[in-house]
Parts: sequence; structure tokens; C-alpha cells
Amino acid sequence: MTSPELALTARLNTSAADARRGVVRLHPEALAALGLREWDGIAVIGARRTAAVVAVAPTDTPTGTALFDDVTLSNAGLKEDARVVVSPVTVYGARTATLSGSALATGSISETTLRQALLGKVLTVGDTVSLLPRDLGPGTSTASATQSLSRTFGVAWTSELLTVTAVDPAGPVSVQPNSAVGWGTAPTTATVPAPAPESAPAPAPMRPAPLPVQDLVGVGAQSAKLTEWLKLALDEPELLHTLGASPHLGVLITGPAGVGKATLARAVLAGRTVAELDGPGVGALDSATRLQRVSDAVARMAHERGVLLITDVDALLPAEPEPVSTLILDELRRAVETPGVAFVATTAHPDSLDTRVRGQDLCDRELTIALPDGATRRAILELLLRKVPTADLDLGEVASRAPGFVAADLAALVREAALRAASRASSSGEAPKLAQSDLTGALEVIRPLSRSGTEELAVGSVTLDDVGDMVETKQALTEAVLWPLQHPDSFARLGVDPPRGVLLYGPPGCGKTYLVRALASSGQLSVHAVKGAELMDKWVGASEKAVRELFQRARDSAPSMIFLDEVDALAPRRGQSADSGVSDRVVAALLTELDGVEPLRDVVVLGATNRPDLIDPALLRPGRLERLVFVPPPDAQARREILRTSGRSVPLAEEVDLDALAEELDGYSAADCSALLREAALAAMRRSVDAADVTAADVAAARESVRPSLDPAQVAHLQAYADNR
Repeated sequence: MTSPELALTARLNTSAADARRGVVRLHPEALAALGLREWDGIAVIGARRTAAVVAVAPTDTPTGTALFDDVTLSNAGLKEDARVVVSPVTVYGARTATLSGSALATGSISETTLRQALLGKVLTVGDTVSLLPRDLGPGTSTASATQSLSRTFGVAWTSELLTVTAVDPAGPVSVQPNSAVGWGTAPTTATVPAPAPESAPAPAPMRPAPLPVQDLVGVGAQSAKLTEWLKLALDEPELLHTLGASPHLGVLITGPAGVGKATLARAVLAGRTVAELDGPGVGALDSATRLQRVSDAVARMAHERGVLLITDVDALLPAEPEPVSTLILDELRRAVETPGVAFVATTAHPDSLDTRVRGQDLCDRELTIALPDGATRRAILELLLRKVPTADLDLGEVASRAPGFVAADLAALVREAALRAASRASSSGEAPKLAQSDLTGALEVIRPLSRSGTEELAVGSVTLDDVGDMVETKQALTEAVLWPLQHPDSFARLGVDPPRGVLLYGPPGCGKTYLVRALASSGQLSVHAVKGAELMDKWVGASEKAVRELFQRARDSAPSMIFLDEVDALAPRRGQSADSGVSDRVVAALLTELDGVEPLRDVVVLGATNRPDLIDPALLRPGRLERLVFVPPPDAQARREILRTSGRSVPLAEEVDLDALAEELDGYSAADCSALLREAALAAMRRSVDAADVTAADVAAARESVRPSLDPAQVAHLQAYADNR
């Protein structure tokens, strides 16, 4: 029997969640006509034939439209608005799949990580596929794949494109947990050279030419210090000998992933003899080969005199050492003790590094590269776009909307913007030129490396100005959260420290989370959200570690905000729980992070609860969540503003009087008011699917099902708590 086919119009899917993930979205009626269920395989026939995964399109998608991500559109040889034929296809589980990629990708991404990133994707020989993992449904997580890719490959993994060179069985296949996925070479007609003898050393990986030192942005002090150390240790050791000091030099460069540690080292070391080892690549080898690689590099430097550079050294020498680690450290110490040889290492995870590396006999000096601020991000963007044809760009706006972005993130941002500009130029035939919309659009796709594997609050475009009423609440939040980040000089001038944290409390549904979203959008902050007792773990020490990692991620993506929703479940009064002390240890970890030895800079902590009396009192003292902000139930004026805001997109009939309705909704929360209009729209659809507006009768019908959710006793209790503060 012939498979059903549909001819549809191809459109580009602009959703960041589907970007480059190999998903085609169709209207539910189109899915039914093809006899397909969501996440089935689908054949796509354009200028060439390919296959992908099918999913349901948003409700406003026309029936005859198919939404493609840019990679799938390219695989089918299609342009936007072209006609495309889709039909069901049988997709087999892949026994084997071979892909080719850049030298950097094939040298740093393990086959296990590659399989995790491609899990559930449909592959066809000759297709291009990205490393961005697709959603595999509820109960699954792609965090392990993204964290592994970020650790071994840097932020460039988000824009890396691979080519499918072979699959077994033939035809479209889906990558499964038991599929053998590996690296190969792209098909070529050139003669394949004979393999090198086993004794030949592995070829050095292809690396970009180092940047000139003058092009390094935001690390002038670090580059000057490293240059000075190298000059004294390698070029003028007699000065140190005269002063009775050893000229040996070992330097550890630390900083967040992608901030430019290896770039700094390569730029400063340009012109010197350098033996470079990739920590993750060498660390993935067996013990004997690992030791041999390090020994060979040390022997070469002892002969040629130069610098041994190991990037991401924590992957080679982890905090939990293996037996071979001691032998590798002995080789590195031998290198440092050799006259005319220096050792430089980089790591983004100093806590995961063998502590012996930082001993006085090895890396006795350390350089730290901090996250770039707004001015530095703008300077990096200017450098990246120096030779790119552009329209009028406001790079200051782009930089301000990219908190937590490091140099590698900004490079990925520019690549994504260039892809958008190239696609537009290909469709229009105009000369390629980068526009402001390309950069702002890329901001919706590129996820900064400092936030990979974490949940973030969707802030959207709403700001505090869009929040109706709540004048005192908004002012308190502005002073406690935005002023310290926007006007640090004023606090320094007046000699006071800004507030460390804020607790929002009030009845459920009164807009606490909505206020946090508006606050984050107003201050262009990255938000790290934790709900309830998410940090709790049954393993001893795991919960405290999760707290430390949460605050470290916030520091790495500053200016940022940590949002602890339902904080009463996360930090209850100590001594009153029966969970073997887990809650007490989490509270202690929170107190230490908020007001400990390591200060919080450009990080604000916000808690939200409807039970402030259950929170441990130590968390509410000055220096911690010191500002308590009451979010009261909306009064008539506030309900009127909420109804108007919620009703902007709802076609209300002229007979609907929102002012009178707001007066009648005593006891309704903000969430109740929004739900009322939503239910009224559904009532209009029940009356007629083709209804053009929502009438007063629809609103009255909605009031029968949407009842006020505020508990008067709880409201009175919270009001009394606020009055007694």
C-alpha cells in the first residue's frame, strides 16, 4: 500500500527549543492525515531526500505549513516558503553510525558523549546534524550530555555541525542507547594514504593561530604578569640566581569555562617553543599511554627549551588521583626543575584538580581570569566583528543583554548571527551584512556556558514598569536588587555594603514569581532558579555540594540572581526535622554562602514563600535575606491593572466593564484574575468556536467556575506578620 503524502509549505521554525535539533513540526490535522504520532519518523522530500522527527506545531500554525529548523531545511535542500513533500518513513534503530566533524570536535568529544548528544535523532547519510540534544520527553534529561560537551569542547559545541558519513542498517536510522556511534572521515575521492607505523607519534591537532597580545581584551594585567614571569624565568634567570631565588616557573591559569585561559596562554607564548597537551584528550587514554604522552612532551622541552602547556589539566590530574597521577606529577616536576623550561596549565574547575598540582614544587603561581563585565563584552564583540560587514549596530545593547557570557559565548553568538544573516542574504540575493536583529535573535538561541545544565527562570520581556500597582513593593525591590548592581559606586561612596538578599512573602498567587521575572528582565540579570527542596539529596554531602555549585554558577554568570522559590521547604527551622539532619546541613550551607568568607559580588539572593514563620531565623538576619518585602493581595486598583494587563490580548466586548469587574472580585488573587479571563475566553469558544470576542455573559459564566483562592485566615496571618516586622 502506498504511504500517504502531503505537499506543504516549508517555514523556518524560530523557536529556540527546536533550533538545529532535527525536528519538523506539523499541524495536528496533518499528523492525523499521515497517520503519524508525535516523535515518529518522517520523510522530507525537497531538492534532496532526508528524514527527521515529527512533532506537533503550535496552535497558531496554518494547516498547510511545516516548521523546519535551519539544519533540516538545509538537509532537504529547501528555502523558506518552498513546497515540500512529507510522508511517513520507517526508521530503524542504528546498530552503528559514523560521523565526521572538525579536528577540534573529533579530538575532544568522546564517542560516549557523541552518542548521548545524538540520542533520539534521525540520521541519513550525507545529512548535517548538530550536537544540540533533542527533547526526549518527560522524565528524561540531557544535562549530562551538555555538561560533558561544555567541559571537553567549550561553548563551540552549540554551533558545531557534523556530517553523517555511514549508518547501519541503510536508510534513516535513530540513535539508541545501545548504538555504536563513532568518528570517521568524510567521503572523498582522493587516494587514502597508507597508515603510519605504530611507532609514529600522533599528529598534533590543528589549532588556530594565536591572537596577538594586543588583541586580548580585558586580561591586560594577566598577560603582562605572565609575560614578566616568563621573561625572568627563561630569558634572565641570572637575575633570580643573583638574588638567591630559583628560576623555576609553574603557572596555573584559572577562570570560568570559555573565558579565554588557553587563548591568553597561547598569545603570550607565541614566538616561544611550546609543547601543548590537551588535558581531556590525554586523560581519556589508558594509564600507560597517558604517562608516555607527558614524558615525551617533557623530554622534548628538556631538549629544545621552552614551555609545556596543558589545557584543562583537571581532566588529566583529577582531584581523586589514580596511581598514574603520581608518575605524571613526577614528570611535570622534572620539567619545572629543568633550566630553560616552564610549565603552564589551565583549568576551569580548580576544585576538581589534584591538590598536588598547586604545590610549591610545581605550580607555585596562579593567575585568575574573571568573567567579562559589560564594557569588556562590548570590546570583545567589537574585536570579533572588526572585519565583518555590518549595518548600524548597538553593541552596547547586545553586551548589556548578555550577562554571564564569556569570550567563547560571544564568539558563538557572532557565529549564530552570521548564520542568520547568511540565510537572509541567500534568500534575498543581497550582499551579506550583519544586522542588529541578527545579534538579538542569536541571544535567544545561544545559552552561555556558565548556565549549561541548569534551570533558569524564563524572564521574557516584561519589566517592573509592566507590573500594575505594587508601588511600594517595586520600590523596595529596586533598592535592594537593582541599585547595588546598577550603582555600586554610590554604595562605595557612602561607605555601606548593599543588601545581600531579599525575602518576598505573601499569599499564594499574588505575583511573587511574576515580580521576580520582571525584576530580572529590568536588570538584564541571569537567574538561577531553585524550587522548594530541589537541592535535597539522600546522599551525605550531596545537598551541601549542590548549594555550593548553585552559588558558584551564580558567581560565574554575574550579574545574576539566585531565586529560591518556596524557601521554607529548603531552609526550615533547624532541629525540627526528622531527615537525618539533611535540612540542617543545607541551611548551614546557605548561611555560609550568603555570609561566609568568600564574598558575593554582583549576586543577589531572592527567596519567596507564603510561610515566612517556618524559615530558620538565622537566614533572615542582616547580611543574609535581610530585606523582607510583603506582597499583599491585590486591592481593587491592583485587580483593575491586572485585568487590563491580562486582557491586552483578549478581544473583550465593549459591554465588559473591567473597572466594575475589579470591584466585584474581592478575595481574588492575581492568578485568579488572570484565570478568570482565560476561562471567559474558553466559555466564548464553547458558545461558538468562531466567536470573535468575549462578552459579559462569558465573564459571568467564568465566575461560576473560577472561585477566589485566597484564604482569609492566611491573609490575616501574613498581614499580622508584616505589621510586626
